[in-house]
Amino acid sequence: MDNESCVTLAHGAGGKQTAELIDRVFKAHFSNPDFTGDDAAVLPVGGGEIAFTTDGFIVSPYEFPGGNIGKLSICGTVNDLACMGAKPLYLSCAFVIEEGFPLAKLDEIAAAMKKTADEAGVRIVAGDTKVAGKGQVDHVFITTTGVGQLTPGVRTSGSFAKPGDAVIVTGDVGRHGCTILLARNEFEIEADVTSDCAPLWGTVKSVLDATHDVHVIRDATRGGVGTVLYEIAAQSSVGVRINSADVPVAPEVRGVCGMLGLEPLYLACEGRLVIFAPKESAQAVLDALRKGPYSANAAIIGEVVADHPGRVVMTTEIGTQAILPQPGGELLPRIC
Repeated sequence: MDNESCVTLAHGAGGKQTAELIDRVFKAHFSNPDFTGDDAAVLPVGGGEIAFTTDGFIVSPYEFPGGNIGKLSICGTVNDLACMGAKPLYLSCAFVIEEGFPLAKLDEIAAAMKKTADEAGVRIVAGDTKVAGKGQVDHVFITTTGVGQLTPGVRTSGSFAKPGDAVIVTGDVGRHGCTILLARNEFEIEADVTSDCAPLWGTVKSVLDATHDVHVIRDATRGGVGTVLYEIAAQSSVGVRINSADVPVAPEVRGVCGMLGLEPLYLACEGRLVIFAPKESAQAVLDALRKGPYSANAAIIGEVVADHPGRVVMTTEIGTQAILPQPGGELLPRIC
């Protein structure tokens, strides 16, 4: 059976193949006026609006420097709600656990979920547990679903980017993907890299307290910042121009990427946002971000332009311009 007729790991990478799978199968069957390509659906409820989202987590290994699958499962769903300008309120969680999984490790995962939920100000109110036979699941998988209350006067979407917007990242990029890569010990590289995994509603709230003039907020998970930029460029039919020298990358992450020939822009983040805001609001956004615990080194890395719609152009450190390769294939499977 060829790759055209079956699901491959590339379909889970968050790039071109993921979008094609969603369009070909899920959107084809599920499309309705509320179906969304954003991080969460915005739905009318009782005269107001809520954000609603769900996410599955199958990270390997399930423990890594800076967190575990439990912490990740809370952060991922909380952050998807936050990206819509919604205060996270309630979560449910579903576990699929492999027979023989140590109870002590399950307890550690649940404790991490509780601690992260408390930090995010969200309650875990319902759940489900299934146990699969030995070898049918890789240790433990978690699915979390979240509901959040939309901030009045705020509406964000990947389709709202406009020429002239500043492109902002809230911190150094590629840290989570690099952490998972090293935790698998496939390359026997030693480097002190810790995942950026963090709940980001507080980060978003600080921005919205400073200004509601924000067009797009997106968390750069699978596929990293590069994939997010391409997604937004396509959704809004705009071009994006970035300056590689302005993209913050931790020295240890840059070193690992240099050894392995990887582009940090395509490595996953779990505690970083990409924000598109009008230039006149960009400084207020930056000032708010730089006061926060997870966004102290936020930076403007580029701008939205009217030309080359759907593409991302990068100015290199030697001053040349090149089209950033469109994300495709599976760079690193099972990172979230």
